[in-house]
Amino acid sequence: MVMARKKKDAVKELEEFEELEVGESAPKKKVATLEDLPGVGPATAEKLRDAGYDSLEAIAVASPLELKEIAGISEGAALKIIQAAREAANIGTFMRADEYMERRRSIGKVSTGSKALDKLLGGGIETQAITEVFGEFGSGKTQLAHTLAVTAQLPPEEGGLGGSVIWIDTENTFRPERIRQIAEERGLDPDEVLKNIYVARAFNSNHQMLLVEKAEEIIKEHASTDRPVKLLIVDSLMAHFRSEYVGRGTLAERQQKLAKHLSDLHRLADLYDIAVFVTNQVQSKPDAFFGDPTRPVGGNILAHSATLRVYLRKGKAGKRVARLIDSPHLPEGEAVFRITSKGVED
Repeated sequence: MVMARKKKDAVKELEEFEELEVGESAPKKKVATLEDLPGVGPATAEKLRDAGYDSLEAIAVASPLELKEIAGISEGAALKIIQAAREAANIGTFMRADEYMERRRSIGKVSTGSKALDKLLGGGIETQAITEVFGEFGSGKTQLAHTLAVTAQLPPEEGGLGGSVIWIDTENTFRPERIRQIAEERGLDPDEVLKNIYVARAFNSNHQMLLVEKAEEIIKEHASTDRPVKLLIVDSLMAHFRSEYVGRGTLAERQQKLAKHLSDLHRLADLYDIAVFVTNQVQSKPDAFFGDPTRPVGGNILAHSATLRVYLRKGKAGKRVARLIDSPHLPEGEAVFRITSKGVED
């Protein structure tokens, strides 16, 4: 009986898709759920939800090829579904710049712990964006990540977002002892702070990408709680990609895979209004005769994908220097900070 009903639903959906493909317009109706989208019935909606596309916004920012593979439909039908989702979610339409500016006022900022560094970053680490920090070993990348994992839990009036944190650890550098120390020094309950951080160790690049999918599940679970996820840390982004893909022959495959990984991170940042903070390694430039001989790994794919790029280096007397390399709205500049028992501070 159940099998017959499912078969009937599948046939009905197939007929609806065929109607859409030959140019017949589906009847206009208010789109509130996946089933309201043109050509999407219970069976297709179930496939989409199982694959993580459980909202109109998620469908709206998907590619036709993704939906084609997931739902087993044609690319044309997938495109019509995406267009309908964009209209319903009001995505992909133009708005006036003043309206867009008003919308950006809702973007949250996570304090780094240093007022000088926050000023350099326009107030802190932004939500709905990927902030990349790169530098040599010991420049303070992971220390900054540990500090952000604490400050993100502070209320907005104290420089936080009042949320939880997800940490994807690729180099075994996360230390709960350091989190406890920073929390205690800042007058917070260390046990409570640790409870609000979800950590997973990534053992290779495929596992790293899978953990981003698992992170979305945690984000959804906590979306309606008093501690929604507001910060996602990847420390470090390129470690596994760099070690697994060696030589020019593997570069194209690596960059294609990296582009997909970054696209997934951007999607989480945009859909759930969270800040994504990634650390990155550097490599030497043997042909550089002047200036700093280091550059971040990841190539142009990462350079163009990161919203903000910050270069960290060691200064004199234990100081650290942060230089804003790239930002769509902030000027280049530098800030000096220290790493103490409280984490990052002026």
